[in-house]
Amino acid sequence: MKTAVVTDGKYRASLAAVRALGEAGYQVVVTQTQEEAQETPASFLSRFAQAGRWIPGSCREEGYGPRLAALLAEYDHPVLFPTGADTLRWVSAHQGELAPLADFLAARPPVLEDLNDKQTVHRRCLELGLPVPREYDGPPEAFPVVVKPRCGEKFGLKAAQRYAIAGDRKSFARAWETMAQYGGAPIVQEKVEGPGEGVNLLLDREGRLVCAFCHRRLREYPVTGGPSTCCVSFYDETMIRQAYRLLASFGFVGMAMVEFKGGKILEVNPRVWGSFPMTACCGSPFTLRYAQAAGGERLDYDPGDFRTGVKMRYLFHDGAATLGYLRRGDLRRALGGVADFFAVPEALYRKDDKQAYRAYLRNSLKGRLG
Repeated sequence: MKTAVVTDGKYRASLAAVRALGEAGYQVVVTQTQEEAQETPASFLSRFAQAGRWIPGSCREEGYGPRLAALLAEYDHPVLFPTGADTLRWVSAHQGELAPLADFLAARPPVLEDLNDKQTVHRRCLELGLPVPREYDGPPEAFPVVVKPRCGEKFGLKAAQRYAIAGDRKSFARAWETMAQYGGAPIVQEKVEGPGEGVNLLLDREGRLVCAFCHRRLREYPVTGGPSTCCVSFYDETMIRQAYRLLASFGFVGMAMVEFKGGKILEVNPRVWGSFPMTACCGSPFTLRYAQAAGGERLDYDPGDFRTGVKMRYLFHDGAATLGYLRRGDLRRALGGVADFFAVPEALYRKDDKQAYRAYLRNSLKGRLG
């Protein structure tokens, strides 16, 4: 039986990956660094996990990579599924020494750096003729605008801290001063209206598109602009084609989410993204295809390999979002949240994996695990 090692077990995405790989017949091992999780991750308790392995220290320590490599060496060339951004960065930078130990898909460090840089992505889109928001080199000529650092994640900023919306010159000055702390002159763009949409792609070792699906944000928390709490799957051939052209132009390999709004490309998350459990909810073979492609299988892209119109929500965060929309007087979204509370199951609920689900809810309430 082939083994798969899923890292950073504290994340919701890890539990989704563990289940998908376990169902596909893999012996799944989950890892978690001790300093990043005070509670046992839900993925450790999943019936689809053969073992949960604690790694001493932090994923940001110099010794983390060698400890992970030593763990991989205990198994017979497993598939490596790097969930966390820090793990992916280490894997990316040490592909030569990891290749004899495991199968994985990871872009080279310069590619990850470029795709994490919003300014570099914006310029590449312009070169390719892809739609992007208008950008201002100096003070904006019209408001509202979005002010954001080139790479907020590099400074440990949470999603809601990675940008500010300015509606006039006074608020723009405050936003500029705040965001200029993170890597110099920030990016200033027109505020694009419309729901946020993610195009989720998997590119194999040769940079070929082997799996894709789209999701649209219905609610988010904080409601002023935070991570998705409820989204719905859909298919858009044009957006998938545009997202693939962008990633392919960088020579990207692996998993990524290209974020659109109002039909324009905002940024790229060149890694596992927050709403990754949608892969399971909409029936996409994304995780399995990652494992197969990492192992060198040549796969054909099938645009119809997932269900559209499927909603996914995170129970506690979506409840907070619903209350937030109600306080802001956005009755449409608030009522949508109430209706979905009764109609849409929690993203990670599975009646055949209740122990893991209970641990996930418990850890979510404690606010210690993602």
